[in-house]
Amino acid sequence: MTGRLNSAQPYALSLFRFVVGLLFACHGAASLFGVLGGATGGGTVPTGTWPGWYAAVIELVGGGLVAIGLGTRAAAFISSGAMAYAYFKVHQPSALWPLQNDGELAAIYCWSMFLLVFTGSGALGLDRLFASRGTDTQETATASEKRSPVTA
Repeated sequence: MTGRLNSAQPYALSLFRFVVGLLFACHGAASLFGVLGGATGGGTVPTGTWPGWYAAVIELVGGGLVAIGLGTRAAAFISSGAMAYAYFKVHQPSALWPLQNDGELAAIYCWSMFLLVFTGSGALGLDRLFASRGTDTQETATASEKRSPVTA
């Protein structure tokens, strides 16, 4: 049983990455464009305002990249940092515990993205597709060099 679970781990990680990234991107889209229920308090975040607009852009772009598994580690790192900032600068000053300061989402997104920094995209991400293509190209080049040595 453990063997099957271990072999399914990269696929479960891909599903986790996709869901977290999609939800994170939806949060950014709601804040920027007023879709899916709009930003908290209704409407959209005014363009260029600090930190709300920048956070929403990070959520939309970072969440989209994480969802498709492209640049997962970098996008997750930036997204995690944005959520840590959101928690400590926006939520934590009003109360200590996330349940008291409405910071549960920021904390969960922060730690979920932080996990993806270390795990990567899993089995089903564009990161893996591009990495395998790069490896195939390098292997082909190495094989052709072995067949026809260059003489000086």
